[in-house]
Amino acid sequence: METAVSLPPVAVCGLVAYDGSDYHGFQLQPGVPTVQGALEEALAQFVAPPVRVTGAGRTDAGVHASGQVIATQVIWRHQVEDLQRAWNAHLPRSLAIRRLQVAPAGFHPRFSAVERVYRYTVIEAADRLLAAPRHSPLTDRYALYVMHRLDLAAMNEAAQALQGEHDFATFGKAPVRENTVRTVYEARWQVVESNLPPLVNYPGRQLVFTIRANAFLYQMVRNLVGTLLEVGCGRWSLADVQEALAARKRSRSAPPAPPQGLNLERIRYPAELGLDFD
Repeated sequence: METAVSLPPVAVCGLVAYDGSDYHGFQLQPGVPTVQGALEEALAQFVAPPVRVTGAGRTDAGVHASGQVIATQVIWRHQVEDLQRAWNAHLPRSLAIRRLQVAPAGFHPRFSAVERVYRYTVIEAADRLLAAPRHSPLTDRYALYVMHRLDLAAMNEAAQALQGEHDFATFGKAPVRENTVRTVYEARWQVVESNLPPLVNYPGRQLVFTIRANAFLYQMVRNLVGTLLEVGCGRWSLADVQEALAARKRSRSAPPAPPQGLNLERIRYPAELGLDFD
């Protein structure tokens, strides 16, 4: 184990991926497994003193990430590549450090970010008969399975109404001392074909919602997806979405979509920071 004898701490930042199914979110919580807790526990196996790991996004319980960004300071005398290998060796299989590097001066994974990208995956059942299965064994951990045909055009029309700068108070809660205004650069649904061998030719249509913004409120993406799914089912109209957005009241949102379909895909930083996290 590394010791603190005469060694200054090294600031590092990294790209992390995890299957959020068995975690109660990213942020450390007492008595339950979290991504932050797993990262810190693994690090404590071979460095001292114990350190805190900071994340760019506090993903909810059950939400996945392929592009979460973290930062910490550790006492370490070897190369950063060696730190990454050692850290990964102590992590559970549901969590991995994809990249690790020395952090730029003043870097903070959340406050230095200029853009976040989330994707939400929905699988439409191919067979809607009464006896058809209500779940998909190969996708249940990473997608929402629905038994009805969704109106993709209507959902995209409603998604377009969310683009631009708006007060999204209806769809999420802001961190302390922050407002609820956010700028959405892209919000769209598309049909995608999976190239993962178990899912090739798997019955059903795969829909993916991509949303890019400067930042997001707590549960904002899941609330937006839940609302757009109401549009896709024909229970909400474009006007309903516009009115809910303008109302700025949490009670006007549809229920949030379940967490398992959501993935934090990418976080972008100013080019001058020299981070290779895309």
